[in-house]
Amino acid sequence: MRKKTKKKPMARTLIQIFFFALVALITVNHSLVESGKTLIPFLSAASLHAICPFGGVVTLSEFFTTGNLIQKIHESSIVLMTIAVFLAILFGPVLCGWVCPLGTIQEWFGKLGRKIFKKKYNKVVPYQYDKYLRYLRYGILVWVVYVTAVTGKLVFQEYDPYFALFNFWSSEVATGSLIILGVTLAMSLIIERPWCKYACPYGALMGISNFFRVFKIKRNTSTCISCGACDKACPMNITVSGTDAVLNHQCISCMKCTSEEACPIDNTIEFITSSKVKGGLPK
Repeated sequence: MRKKTKKKPMARTLIQIFFFALVALITVNHSLVESGKTLIPFLSAASLHAICPFGGVVTLSEFFTTGNLIQKIHESSIVLMTIAVFLAILFGPVLCGWVCPLGTIQEWFGKLGRKIFKKKYNKVVPYQYDKYLRYLRYGILVWVVYVTAVTGKLVFQEYDPYFALFNFWSSEVATGSLIILGVTLAMSLIIERPWCKYACPYGALMGISNFFRVFKIKRNTSTCISCGACDKACPMNITVSGTDAVLNHQCISCMKCTSEEACPIDNTIEFITSSKVKGGLPK
């Protein structure tokens, strides 16, 4: 057993910055195309709807019943949805923890909030309420899928803070989505990833993969020193130290709790396949 000096991994941060910049670039370019100009010609056909995997989810009913997609959804959304599901089966909700720009900007606001509120940050919602509030996003998921299927329209755009984040200057953005975006960012100053925890319908769907994914976050109880570093590192407030395997529907596979980043002991919290954990983690 060896206690390690931690160096914060940069891979996840760089990936988050890359996808945030990419989505912003695609959105700005699409706006310019609509006004008769273009910034990047080969991306002229791309839009925010075309690169959103959740669009593939909400259009499934229309696609299977009529063979068509709901208004504004592109075929690429179906492809991205398929890729996202495949990745979730293997690694869990990695799109939530590594790719989603809305999750990323919540983390950036959270870093500011942590400096302002220090130890009070991310501890403002009492557990007796928090444990129930986390299931709200499943209600929102059911509502979004049902209403979209019934109306054949992209109803969620009217409330979607992700759409508002990258189109706040556009006339397409509804006032409701701007308000929700503002509330989300403001809450991010005191609660880590509030939209992800309590409201994101896509996160709710992806979170189900934590119960059956191939690669799981496992804790080696024989080497664990119960320091709680993994619990403090988890942005979703999951008690990693209280379980042998993280099978929580809120896990976003960010890997911040693992021995590579937070845990001070080698091979104690690892991201491995289920087949390798019979009898404990590899030493």
